[in-house]
Amino acid sequence: MAQPDTKRFFENLTGAGKSIAVLTSGGDAQGMNAAVRAVVRMGIYVGAKVYFIHEGYQGMVDGGDNIEEASWESVSSMLQVGGTVIGSARCKEFRTHEGRLKAAHHLVQRGITNLCVIGGDGSLTGANLFREEWSGLLGELVQQGLIDEDAVQKYSALHIVGMVGSIDNDFCGTDMTIGTDSALHRIIEVVDAIMTTAQSHQRTFVLEVMGRHCGYLALVSALACGADWVLIPEMPPADGWEDKMCQKLSANRAGMKRLNIIIVAEGAIDCNNKPITTDHVKNLVVRCLGFDTRVTILGHVQRGGTPSAFDRILASRMGVEAVLALLETTANTPACVVSLCGNQSVRLPLMECVQMTQEVQKAMDEKKFEEAVKLRGRSFENNLRTYKLLAHRELESEMSQSNFNVAVLNVGAPAAGMNAAVRSAVRVGISEGHKMFAVNDGFEGFYKGQIKEIKWADVGGWTGQGGSLLGTKRTLPAKHLEKLAEQMRINNINALLVIGGFEAYLGLLELLSARGKYDEFCVPMVMVPATVSNNVTGSDLSIGADTALNAITDTCDRIKQSASGTKRRVFIIETMGGYCGYLASVGGLAAGADAAYIYEEPFDIKDLQSNVEHLTEKMKTSIQRGLILRNENSNENYTTDFIYQLYSEEGRGVFDCRKNVLGHMQQGGAPSPFDRNFGTKISAKAMQWLSKKLKETFRQGRVSLFANTEDSCCLLGMRRRALVFQPVVQLRDETDFVHRIPKEQWWLKLRPLMKILAKYKTSYDVSDSGQLEHVVRIRPKDLDVSA
Repeated sequence: MAQPDTKRFFENLTGAGKSIAVLTSGGDAQGMNAAVRAVVRMGIYVGAKVYFIHEGYQGMVDGGDNIEEASWESVSSMLQVGGTVIGSARCKEFRTHEGRLKAAHHLVQRGITNLCVIGGDGSLTGANLFREEWSGLLGELVQQGLIDEDAVQKYSALHIVGMVGSIDNDFCGTDMTIGTDSALHRIIEVVDAIMTTAQSHQRTFVLEVMGRHCGYLALVSALACGADWVLIPEMPPADGWEDKMCQKLSANRAGMKRLNIIIVAEGAIDCNNKPITTDHVKNLVVRCLGFDTRVTILGHVQRGGTPSAFDRILASRMGVEAVLALLETTANTPACVVSLCGNQSVRLPLMECVQMTQEVQKAMDEKKFEEAVKLRGRSFENNLRTYKLLAHRELESEMSQSNFNVAVLNVGAPAAGMNAAVRSAVRVGISEGHKMFAVNDGFEGFYKGQIKEIKWADVGGWTGQGGSLLGTKRTLPAKHLEKLAEQMRINNINALLVIGGFEAYLGLLELLSARGKYDEFCVPMVMVPATVSNNVTGSDLSIGADTALNAITDTCDRIKQSASGTKRRVFIIETMGGYCGYLASVGGLAAGADAAYIYEEPFDIKDLQSNVEHLTEKMKTSIQRGLILRNENSNENYTTDFIYQLYSEEGRGVFDCRKNVLGHMQQGGAPSPFDRNFGTKISAKAMQWLSKKLKETFRQGRVSLFANTEDSCCLLGMRRRALVFQPVVQLRDETDFVHRIPKEQWWLKLRPLMKILAKYKTSYDVSDSGQLEHVVRIRPKDLDVSA
């Protein structure tokens, strides 16, 4: 499989003669093992020596067997394991000068001058202090006769790169920390289970989630499950909140809702900085409303379990990026932390991030809560804004009526998270004063007149539902334009929100081209991408893709585990995606696959033979199982059956084969927290854009005719670091319509990572690698390219 020849990597970024040590410190988080694995394998790949430091800083201070050279095989089978297998401990001794002196001596003994630290802000601050003291510590070791002057010259500088492992997502400078998504999975699994029993008995449940100083888990889980009320440290409720909360719960029960969910962060406070406990909330509900109320404290369940696909990919990307940063660092380079901004890896000065994280707590202590929210970053601010928009409904008498009718429909194959997007659109639309209409069965139901008004309460409980409750079909509008125009006219539809995959994109293009003939289509239209294939032009991510990735990853974990008793076995797994290899490639990275065959990267019989030889060599080591993923349309001749038979024949006597076609299980199931949150936020933004366009184009009592411009028909997608509105007509040149994929796809740059981590020799393009940036206090607002 040919890769772009990027010589810069091998000529300028060699690790020969370097020693890198990796440690995990502070609280554990799911995904830490994936980060350790990536650091070890990337380090060995570039020719460096890599060491484990067991038990965090305590192991560095104690030395001895705690500092152990790592091998390629020593990190196998750890990708799917939660926690940290190299151990983590809080070390008081490292906080003392004497402790750091011991640690420096133990590192110099092994020639280690590159440290990769995975932990929270306390761990990273300690690493930076250690780096600043390094030359002085070496001087003291010389005076004590423990090292000589040659060692001082040879190991004169200590280089530090940090990765943030924390389920609380409380570190400024990154949108997500390693472990946060997995913790959200644990919370949502519990909430979904609790909601069924709560509904049976008409109960109210008060749930406490982790977050002593940061309310991210509470806020996002409230968004993801549609909680009635949430209490977090960054947004203390005003005086009288008890009465407002009880009114809200009572109104929901009156609206035929059989349960209430209240989520409380463990560090929740009121406006006077007094703690708000779950028992206080429970007693309040029982006393004021008389509802049957129970408390559930999730505790350390949130730290446990296997890491999600998102955390595995994030940790693997960060681990590789951390090694690149260490190879590029010089004596004058400040300690940096590898972060995530949007969909982009970035490097930020470690102490700038730590300082801003500390400023958040300072702002909260001084009751400057709005400033604390801003300092938390763009992601937190957007989540809070969206929750406020969806959670609290104004009385109809207080709402401004726009007299606009907006229709929402699902088009294409079902994708988990579609219902969360519809709920968000409906409630934001109603909040904006519009009358919302739901269309059943996509464009087919639209031209047949399957359209009706949908109210606020109608979408209650939709967030956690899989599939499409509105119904969705692949029918395109081109053959039914006259009937569609008639339905638009009958129902006086002033704007369209289409949630779907490639068919939705094609449908919008067809409606746009029909504007010259039908005035009814001269209205604002916006598409939100939702497809497990993630093949929509104009967006790096689609609603539903994360849920599908988790289904693939979970299945691969089980399949690999089934081989634990039967050695020397290779599994060949077929994934969905049409001609788009996203699920196979990124799923392969998350599951630790040996190869992934996709249409975008042509392969031939020589590549298949090379993979068989690679697996034959692998079976001679302690890693005696293999995993191959194949996209369903990767090659019309090299089918899954063909590859299975080829591997079975060529591997005879060395390994045996099994095959598995995952099929539609990738489309089913409850949506992941990421898809619920992403669907909710992107759909809310799309509705706000429609409202803006409606106001701009409403003249002389109508919208039609005045919305007949390219920028009134857009796709809202995630592009690198921002959500961007793009006119669909401008996306035509970027689309391969024959194979229904974008011409350029960002995730192809992740494929070399999968190959490197599977021990294949390949070139790796570092031109897109994160360069050192600076923390900005206020991130740029989400871009609106069409404006």
